Amino acid sequence: MSRTSTIDRFADLKTLYAEMTATPEFRAAFGDPMPLSISEPGEAAAEHEMPDPLAAQADCAGIVATIFDLFTDTRLEPLAAELAWGFVNSFHFVAGKLERREDALADEIGEMARSLDMSEVFTCRLEDKQLLCRSTAEQREALECMRDYAAEMYRALSGWPWSPARGSRVSRASSASQIAAQDFLRQRALAARERHLPQGPIVVFSGPAQWADWRPIWDRLDQIHARVPTMTLVTTGQRKGADAIAAAWASRPETGVPLVTYGLYGSGRKVAFTRNRKLVDLKPVEAVLCEGSGLQANLYQLLREAGIPIHAFRKPELAIPLARPVMRGASPRAAA
Repeated sequence: MSRTSTIDRFADLKTLYAEMTATPEFRAAFGDPMPLSISEPGEAAAEHEMPDPLAAQADCAGIVATIFDLFTDTRLEPLAAELAWGFVNSFHFVAGKLERREDALADEIGEMARSLDMSEVFTCRLEDKQLLCRSTAEQREALECMRDYAAEMYRALSGWPWSPARGSRVSRASSASQIAAQDFLRQRALAARERHLPQGPIVVFSGPAQWADWRPIWDRLDQIHARVPTMTLVTTGQRKGADAIAAAWASRPETGVPLVTYGLYGSGRKVAFTRNRKLVDLKPVEAVLCEGSGLQANLYQLLREAGIPIHAFRKPELAIPLARPVMRGASPRAAA
């Protein structure tokens, strides 16, 4: 986005206005801060300002774009996506630290709320702890907003969706209201549960790490999405191959489908087969499977026994290098 845009005719006003307006997500995260906040634990409450929403959005996009622009047509070009991924991940890492701090504060508030101490000193301590927890949540939501926008820039310029190395990527809108301790904890628990457990009908996807033919998968997922517009896509969490193709489909702005990566947790030979049973226990409405190893065959059998409709793709006879799917809205260079 250009900070020095000019207009020569009336028709340019619409474009200039769009360039000078922050998105609703940035206005929600940065545009209406709490009257008082605590920037760091141990500090007193004060009227700290938030960054300007438009500046935060523009600079966030500009940094990612600059990384790709700097390295394009140079011997460092193959490293651009890796460096940009790390930039996005820095927001995710710090937001995760804030979320853990927020959880610890909520536990402390819970213990204090159950206390019978009604003194003025105790009440002030409880109110300060609640304000610190809300301030931490406000900081986390702002970083998550910037992470999500930088991740969208990464997707447009690299051709692949950004995903964290570990853990979940979730976001929620800010709700800065003054409420009692018990209601505050109840509201926060419900919001967290909704963020981590999407409620839409589940479509399971699984395929091998070596898979190149992305177009049939996207077409079939488009067909399912047309029938089940509120679907949540659950994959087996591999960062390349068929799972990556499905993740790229879900990340498109025109798709907007929640993606849950159901990776392998634990150790031992039976972990993957246990994961397959848990996928079936999610009671998916449909499943898409690409022929692969015995794990896909086992999942296919379990889904059939459960009576779940399956869309199966056979493995291509000739293996070819994995090609990036063309991302709608991406530049030809980024999608090539």
